[in-house]
Amino acid sequence: MTEHAVVIAGGGPTGLMLAGELALAGVDVVIVERRPSQELVGARARGLHARTIEVLDQRGIADRFLAEGQALQIQSFAGTRLDISDFPSRHPYGLALLQEHFERILAGWVEELGVPISRSTEVTRCAPDASGVDVELAGGEVMRAEYVVGCDGGRSIIRKSAEIDFVGWEPSISSLIAEAELTEEPEWGIRYDAIGTQAIGKLDGKRAGMVVTQPFTGQTGEPTLAELKSALVGVWGTDYGVHNPTWLSRFTDMTRQAAAYRAGRVVLAGDAAHVHYPIGGQGLNLGVQDAVNLGWKLAQVVTGVSPPDLLDTYHAERHPVAARVLRNTLAQTALARSDPRIDALRESMAELLSLDEPRRRFAATISGLDVHYDLGDGRPLVGRRMPDLELVSAGRTVRVFELLHDAQGLLLNFAAPSAPDVARWSDRVRALDAAYDGEWELPVLGPVPAPAAVLVRPDGHVAWVGDGGDGGLRESLTAWFGPR
Repeated sequence: MTEHAVVIAGGGPTGLMLAGELALAGVDVVIVERRPSQELVGARARGLHARTIEVLDQRGIADRFLAEGQALQIQSFAGTRLDISDFPSRHPYGLALLQEHFERILAGWVEELGVPISRSTEVTRCAPDASGVDVELAGGEVMRAEYVVGCDGGRSIIRKSAEIDFVGWEPSISSLIAEAELTEEPEWGIRYDAIGTQAIGKLDGKRAGMVVTQPFTGQTGEPTLAELKSALVGVWGTDYGVHNPTWLSRFTDMTRQAAAYRAGRVVLAGDAAHVHYPIGGQGLNLGVQDAVNLGWKLAQVVTGVSPPDLLDTYHAERHPVAARVLRNTLAQTALARSDPRIDALRESMAELLSLDEPRRRFAATISGLDVHYDLGDGRPLVGRRMPDLELVSAGRTVRVFELLHDAQGLLLNFAAPSAPDVARWSDRVRALDAAYDGEWELPVLGPVPAPAAVLVRPDGHVAWVGDGGDGGLRESLTAWFGPR
């Protein structure tokens, strides 16, 4: 029996990001992945939103993705483009980058960190007990772990083994998405009908990308070229001579969320915890941000720094974020259909989103820049992402995100003669005297009062704000970084 501190089931974006986070903390982690390589089969996500780019920047790897993707304003709601170029972020844009490239780059980082990936290996069951979890694999092999994390998708074996309810709505539509060659010139563009969104977009040469939506009548198997032809005829009256598909995939508007993100030593992240219609491109981003919230907490529990109940904050913080995304995608799915009433509503929403305040609110949600964890403090900074300020410290200039590359806590002192004494947490929290000449600003909220000091968690969210003294700091350090 092979033993590890953490076994991650699933080597997609969420599993890879989580493995990297755990490896930065020196945790013995292994990924179990059923695919023989990182190569994807079929279409998946096509871009990164601003907050995902930021968390990659927090780990010092954003440039790897920016070098291969294209910075664009990719945020939209029900077909209305939402520009975030005026947002207070170093990355006020999205990044057009296919998931296959995102995974390849991320897997390279994980490999550099020394994380083993057991490929062509399928998890069949997990069996937790008081001291750990047995992870059973096809072929009879068993891995033993202190914790197992299910990053194994919407049909998660880990979630089913833990008997965690997956609550939500059954599918009503089934969409085929494909890249293929066309013999005839098609009707380019997007159209809405009573079923949903239909679209054909030009690629290179005679190739086209297409989405064809049908009523859901139990389609669950792998789609075929014949099915794609039939679907095209059903919408456009012709199949345009479609042939030679590069890939062909299916997705539905099934919307579900795990009732609990943790059951003892079993934890869920990414699509194993939440699935939704992929409108708005939020799924991959949601999973990566799950991983960044969970990774440092799980690392501290596994290494004995923090008690297991620190993991309860993972569900408390991330479950509401996903619930909001599910509500957002449910609304967009309804607006993706067409009849006179829905068309009127979609047009009214487009008109509303042309106004500055609604545009900023919706765009901040979709881009992930407005995530606010309720940490029980009414001050505007607490629970929100720390801005990537350009600080002056010890005579040199440094960005906040550069100080988070090692995924440790960060105490920034701006006003007192010296930083509060955090020596007993020095192996987990870096203290720094710093100066910043400028206004503090957050998306949607706008300018916020400059604090005297801030405690920043490894995921980049503010845990404590000082107003000139250190009241509450030791309690916050203990809560997030274990006893001194």
